[in-house]
Amino acid sequence: MTSSIIYKGELRTEATHLQSSTVIETDAPTDNQGKAERFSPTDLVATALGSCMLTIMGIKARDMQIELGAVTIDIKKHMKSDPRRIGGVDVSFQFPAHLQLDEKQKTILQNAALACPVAKSLHPDIEQNVVFNWSLPV
Repeated sequence: MTSSIIYKGELRTEATHLQSSTVIETDAPTDNQGKAERFSPTDLVATALGSCMLTIMGIKARDMQIELGAVTIDIKKHMKSDPRRIGGVDVSFQFPAHLQLDEKQKTILQNAALACPVAKSLHPDIEQNVVFNWSLPV
């Protein structure tokens, strides 16, 4: 088993990762009767996409003996209604200024990110808009 989830009441859940005992709480968003004091389940889906992309990119970078440094990702989730669902996720990578890579290395790392398991698991109706903001050469 991967996790155990318990309903805590007031539209909040608590999920425990069984291997590490790490806990994640979720709340319903304010536009769906919740308090939005935690990630919503759909926030976690969008966030999982970015985390997965960065993890797979990190594996590929390590294989290529590239130190990525503090790469950051900004995520924006777009909801649709009728039925209520995720319509799209914007993923914006920002790379540290010290990271100097050639075009081939950048392409390899980008392709690794785009092929992450979460990206490949999301329904094709969910638009994945991914931007890689590489630093300009110093």
